[in-house]
Amino acid sequence: MDATLRGRRAALLLGFVAACSSGADATSPAPASLDIPGVDSPSEGALDASAQVPRGPSPEFTAARSPGAAPISGGTLLVGADGHTVVAADPERDVLFVGNLDLPPALATIALRPGDEPGRLVEDAAHRVHVALRRGGALVTVDVSKGTVLARRDVCPAPRGVAYDAAADSVIVACATGELVTFDAAGGPATRTLSLGRDLRDVVVGPSELLVTRFRSGEVLHVDAKGTVTRTETLASIEMPVVSGGGLGLKDLGTMTPAVAWRMRARSDGGANVVHQRGRTSLLMTTPGGYGGIMPCGGAIHSAVTVVGGGLTTPTPAIDGVVLPVDFDVAADGSIVVVSAGNAHTPSLPTLVRITAAAQSGNGSPCVGGEQLRPIGQPVAVAFASGNRLVVQSREPAGLSVLQAASSGGAEVAFAPTAAAGSREDTGHAIFHSNSGSSLACASCHPEGGDDGRSWRFPFGARRTPSLRGTLAGTAPFHWSGDEADIAQLSHDVFSGRMGGPELDVTATGALQQWMFAIPAPPAVRVDEAARARGQALFESADVGCASCHTGDKKTNNATVDVGTGGAFQVPSLIGVGWRAPLLHDGCAATMADRFGACATKGHGTTAQLGAAQLADLSTYLDSL
Repeated sequence: MDATLRGRRAALLLGFVAACSSGADATSPAPASLDIPGVDSPSEGALDASAQVPRGPSPEFTAARSPGAAPISGGTLLVGADGHTVVAADPERDVLFVGNLDLPPALATIALRPGDEPGRLVEDAAHRVHVALRRGGALVTVDVSKGTVLARRDVCPAPRGVAYDAAADSVIVACATGELVTFDAAGGPATRTLSLGRDLRDVVVGPSELLVTRFRSGEVLHVDAKGTVTRTETLASIEMPVVSGGGLGLKDLGTMTPAVAWRMRARSDGGANVVHQRGRTSLLMTTPGGYGGIMPCGGAIHSAVTVVGGGLTTPTPAIDGVVLPVDFDVAADGSIVVVSAGNAHTPSLPTLVRITAAAQSGNGSPCVGGEQLRPIGQPVAVAFASGNRLVVQSREPAGLSVLQAASSGGAEVAFAPTAAAGSREDTGHAIFHSNSGSSLACASCHPEGGDDGRSWRFPFGARRTPSLRGTLAGTAPFHWSGDEADIAQLSHDVFSGRMGGPELDVTATGALQQWMFAIPAPPAVRVDEAARARGQALFESADVGCASCHTGDKKTNNATVDVGTGGAFQVPSLIGVGWRAPLLHDGCAATMADRFGACATKGHGTTAQLGAAQLADLSTYLDSL
């Protein structure tokens, strides 16, 4: 174990207690059969134990279940402008923790409403703190000095990012449902609402424009003062080197393209840094461990930080050792500390990685390493404070710790909430978010329980990552072809097989199923109700035929059917279908319109007779599910 990591684990523990299946953007199927060692059959579930990928240490799980263990979103920590006031949002306990770094170890608690799921935070010039309530649909403003809630304002169904515009004294909220909403910081209703399209994530205020990320695609929107999107840029791709080994016949990992923009932070030069994932565009193997890495940073997915600004994105190398990069911050000396939430249940791996400013370019290498840290608990957020102190928020146990020098030489101090917060440890949650041993987790492809919007290349064809948000319970069998009878078989074939994870016993598999089945559906978006009603009538009509397969509460009959799309595939649940473009098993349809246009087939309902207005109504209904 790294000496730094050992030192961190031995640090002071002052009262710190309680308080995967699939989806390169390539959408054209690979050949049905390829001459690849270890892959003799185009069957989706086939595994060949003779061609295993080397793997790292396994995660360790305990038997625990909690109904409040929400998918990890990260980025829930704020250090105030004074350099010592700290506010942490706890989305699993629906509270804010407030403390003073100069007066450890107590934290005060501000209670919010059950189910609010507080997320991103920002401070205004009057030192009020504004918090986006991810499921509460609101922006809450608090006086941290008094521990009181000053205001609660409705925003949208799914607030995500929040930023403060000092010039206008306004707060801007980015919503996953597509709204970008502006409020006066002092109070009152929204002063402007823009509609920028679904899946917005973070917002940063620049000198002359706003930068807004999309979560799954890794795109950055540039929005001018008039509210116009002047351009959209995609985070940087990178070419990985030619490799071989492991009996896989792999010669080139190919281009790694961006996705899953976990967190964006403003830069002092007016641009921004974005921590995100990249995914492989070349063939993905289904041999044991085949989804993972066969060299540092060389698996199906890696983590990176991209610099946005000046009209171009600056490519950065992959960061070795980081799985689920849910947050980061930049120190005064330019070094970056990235959270590796996926390593929390593997004691020998780092949960934070610090990359110096000099190392960030990679010096021509596609992969860069850094100082490995492992502070107390399960980190989900970090923020630098005055004196080069690094504040780390842990989801479990609930609390904060402070690395006094943000490096291997500094002491660690722990803060705990003033009242017992209750454990949120959950075996199913832990399995889903853990580095399997092959440098990826279920949540790498299914961030926040959803999907990464990618279509991956397999020997048997292209397959799009399915969303797990409200779609699993009662919809077995699973996988694209319905070849996985239940979660036990799926975890054996995918988590323990393709991902190279440990074999799960019956208890662990049951906990995983319970947690995955409880992943909530996406929030309902606001649509034209008259168009929705017309679309529902078309959907349910015998002439169109959608409801013959897409029936019941989950809008699926759980059958495996050939509708002319290249084989027999599982009828997917349509819950949240409007959130998960591209659509169809191979990602053929980039939009809902493509589903009824370029990607339509004769066996997939009867829609050729519908006009443009009717198809728009039908799409509106589907968007509302």
